[in-house]
Amino acid sequence: MVSEKPFSQACENNKQPILECIRDAFTAPGTILEIGTGTGQHAVHFAAAMPYLTWQPSDRPAASQLCLGWIEEAALPNILPPVELDVSSASWPVDHIDGAYSANTAHIMAWEEVEAMFAGLGNRLATGGLFCLYGPFSYSGAYTSDSNRQFDHYLRGKAQHMGIRDLDDLLALAERVRFGLENDYAMPANNRLLVWRKL
Repeated sequence: MVSEKPFSQACENNKQPILECIRDAFTAPGTILEIGTGTGQHAVHFAAAMPYLTWQPSDRPAASQLCLGWIEEAALPNILPPVELDVSSASWPVDHIDGAYSANTAHIMAWEEVEAMFAGLGNRLATGGLFCLYGPFSYSGAYTSDSNRQFDHYLRGKAQHMGIRDLDDLLALAERVRFGLENDYAMPANNRLLVWRKL
């Protein structure tokens, strides 16, 4: 029985522009871990377009089953069942992955969770593996748009631990866990796609 499908208009709007970038990153067969799968719209779109990849959806325990409607309806052979992932846990449900992708998570997570996400991926990606991170970011303390400034204020007003992350902070974090920034793509709606390589 196919579960009821949730829907995100933002996912529908950005899935193709994101695909055009990550297709250049994930060129070889392998398993890609998606952190924060959400509705599952990205997972289905990307797995259908890149059948040489095995897509592993994941989300925090309370949301890990949200994507089932889309995944069950698509019935793609290269999408694995979703798994529960608490990035702050020392134990992840995957031991080895060839790449990773996450959209609109870094500004929702606490900074300590962002650190844990990079560290966890650093422990599981082989040298040369790529991590594609999508979302809004600031640069040297400056917002890239007025809408991002408003969004950041909204997030911080909603919960103190949330907020748009600054690239300078991410670069310092990435250096500590041996990731290098390989590409920084401008995306629709004042978002970016950051491509990190495990060094």
